[in-house]
Amino acid sequence: MAVIEQVYGYFIPSVTLIGIGAAKQIPEKIRALGASKPLIVTDKGITACGIAKQVTDLMDAAKMPYAVYDETIPNPTDKNVHDGVEVYKKEKCDALITLGGGSSHDCGKGVGLVIAGGGKIQDYEGVDKSSKPMPPYLAVNTTAGTASEMTRFCIITDTSRHVKMAIVDWRVTPGIAIDDPILMMGMPPALTAATGMDALTHAVEAYVSTIATPMTDSAAEKAIELVAKYLRKAVANGQDIEAREQMCFAQYLAGMAFNNASLGHVHAMAHQLGGFYDLPHGECNAILLPHVSQFNLIAKLERFVKIAELMGENTAGLSPRDAAELALKAIRKLSTDIGIPGGLIELGKRYGKEVKAADIDIMVGNAQKDACGLTNPRTPKDAEVKAIYTAAL
Repeated sequence: MAVIEQVYGYFIPSVTLIGIGAAKQIPEKIRALGASKPLIVTDKGITACGIAKQVTDLMDAAKMPYAVYDETIPNPTDKNVHDGVEVYKKEKCDALITLGGGSSHDCGKGVGLVIAGGGKIQDYEGVDKSSKPMPPYLAVNTTAGTASEMTRFCIITDTSRHVKMAIVDWRVTPGIAIDDPILMMGMPPALTAATGMDALTHAVEAYVSTIATPMTDSAAEKAIELVAKYLRKAVANGQDIEAREQMCFAQYLAGMAFNNASLGHVHAMAHQLGGFYDLPHGECNAILLPHVSQFNLIAKLERFVKIAELMGENTAGLSPRDAAELALKAIRKLSTDIGIPGGLIELGKRYGKEVKAADIDIMVGNAQKDACGLTNPRTPKDAEVKAIYTAAL
């Protein structure tokens, strides 16, 4: 009998610190990476709310020099990467610290790629396009959702094409990841909700991925269970330290799952909404998740039954199809409970953007080229992707 070779990778930071007070070890760990002057890549929101100062105070106390680039915007751009590279070079930095949520981490990863390999960030679009090691890299997470502090994914908006570039490269995996719930206590309810649904999307898409493995399944299942149990609590009371810490674990586990099993068409489609309208990634995922899951249902029926059970639904006595449908019901109910808009048009209005049906055809074409769609359990035709966008309006 012929044997078909199939090798699965598993990518994760060399060191991860999760828990109350973990951020205190930042200077010590930067030195352990062999660095002496990091560039801290963050954003104005992190600076304004005092989180950046918490970290720079630690650096000052340790007498470690550093530079700061805090111009990263939501849905970071090729310009952000270029500007960050310029600061890194001007300040003669030798390492990176990214501080924030997905935007800061993605921008910092882009900076590291260009510093190491030269060229421009567009050169690295796709899978494993880099050829040289990143500078020493420590990622400090301040949201419970993106898991960018531990993944090999880097999403950057190409401002000329209005497209989010998916860069998947094992070299951008941080050397050290830090998740300290203390840094997340001030996160507002809407951001807590959006990032939490991002984590759920990561876990669900990894769980039904065509390259899921027993290792990614175990992480995805626990992540789904924890999000279902603790996200409402974290949104309702941001000072609930138990909920914050458990969401740290949930989003990290979801990251372990999708970092190795990849994602699907929720992300492929959400990336276009971010690139086209500059809409927040987590809420786009949350709105699209039940619609794409409905499309994927027949391909992974037993998996959606398990998702329903992990989210607290009673599937006893139901047919597999009816039980699987409860997963979609549970996802929608969680989104509603935590204030996620009911559709893309409503989401656009919340952020002063006009989401138009006339733009869907362009987004369909771009979504079909997105690398995240390669592991979706069903391969949709253009008309089916258009139907999903339309239903999500």
